Amino acid sequence: MRIAIEGCAHGELELIYNSLQKIEKANGEKIDLLICCGDFQSTRNLCDLKCMAVPDKYKDMCTFYKYYSGEKVAPVLTIFIGGNHEASNYLQELPYGGWVAPNIYYLGYANVITIGGIRIAGISGIYKSHDWMQGRHEKPPYTKSTIRSVYHIRNIEIFRLKQISGKVDIFLSHDWPKGVTRYGDEEKLLRSKPYFRTDIENNALGNPANMELLQYHYPSYWFSAHLHCKFAALIPEKDGNRKTKFLALDKCLRKRKFLQILELDHNPNLPLTLSYDLEWLTILFLTNHLLSVKNGIHYMPGQNGIGRWTFTPTAKEKEHVLKKFNYDLKVPNNFVRTVEPYDPNLRNCQNETPKLIINNQTTEFCNTLGIDDPSVLLKIILNAKETKLNDTSMESALESTLETSDFCITYEEDSVCEDSANNTIEMVNIHYSNVLQVENIESDSNNTITQLEPKCKKFKRRNHSMYSNTL
Repeated sequence: MRIAIEGCAHGELELIYNSLQKIEKANGEKIDLLICCGDFQSTRNLCDLKCMAVPDKYKDMCTFYKYYSGEKVAPVLTIFIGGNHEASNYLQELPYGGWVAPNIYYLGYANVITIGGIRIAGISGIYKSHDWMQGRHEKPPYTKSTIRSVYHIRNIEIFRLKQISGKVDIFLSHDWPKGVTRYGDEEKLLRSKPYFRTDIENNALGNPANMELLQYHYPSYWFSAHLHCKFAALIPEKDGNRKTKFLALDKCLRKRKFLQILELDHNPNLPLTLSYDLEWLTILFLTNHLLSVKNGIHYMPGQNGIGRWTFTPTAKEKEHVLKKFNYDLKVPNNFVRTVEPYDPNLRNCQNETPKLIINNQTTEFCNTLGIDDPSVLLKIILNAKETKLNDTSMESALESTLETSDFCITYEEDSVCEDSANNTIEMVNIHYSNVLQVENIESDSNNTITQLEPKCKKFKRRNHSMYSNTL
């Protein structure tokens, strides 16, 4: 299987695909998969440009909109992770991954997928310590702060990725694992990037969470971008036999080293199409209750806490999730446009305000797996705020009317109001009933794990209840 790895795309899809076609023509061999390591810039129209955290002089539509509109179709299956220069409003529609255009698949905040038996994991965004423990509270239209924090990695993604067991063939991140330069030719790197020296000497270059994941899984390959240069390293496992080949690539510009071709053995009995990873799906299902869309510190479970703190799935748990997908883990080709694409002749969407959109791909995925769409939870908060504001306005108007009116309203039977209130409370309790029996789950090692949380399918109701009562 021939895989092309690309660094920062920066919206230059036509240039990337043209380069691949030249390589195919020169070598006489087809490329089966293109992987982009962030800054993909999937801008569909001018409205999306408002959601990119870049100076105005760099806000260029580039060519992705042609693939979104259907004017062109990606000539090779493409997958990508998000970076720090993205149309964040569009990627936010697909937190668990999805098609941004036909034949172009976004991995979401974090994901594990397979193609031809090759297991690929990825995490989007870059690391900033001040947002590390925050919930996914950002929503369009973004503020000067949230337009940047929206692409910052959160602890829940790292926590989930650490639950993976088994071999990972390829791992993708936008920023580099922290300290990776010590495993490669630092002096050569510093000759081309001398301003890296201070950060390297202070061990401040890169993402500490990425290095933690690398040294936890030691995937066969780790690919990154972000720093706009090519750099290779080999990271061996201390007191072990595993090792990771690391490669960072440049941004997509002429005469830059932004492409690398990799050949991997794959299972010839499997089609070269995207499939969900069963273990990852089960981890998402088991950790749905850890999802937060609130602006505040959000901790992950730990060994010394109360309740389950490790969510590597058992065989029984994976079988339960497999049934949900009717034993078919192929990623469906269910791309649907959610906005009108850019038209160079109309200059459309120039004055439109970006909005929070619920994507049908995410709805279908969440309904099948039985987990929450973060955008739906954010919508609940927005609706609750609007309801409170409307109620406050109505109360103020009513008080003003009563103060200036000659009539008076009295209630002769207070019990009518009490019965109505009691009925409302009963309906809420029935709809959001979450209290379940503590259950035991048999692990693969035949050791009993006590599951102290409610059953996971009930977390969906609990989250909806929690976020509809946040005000």
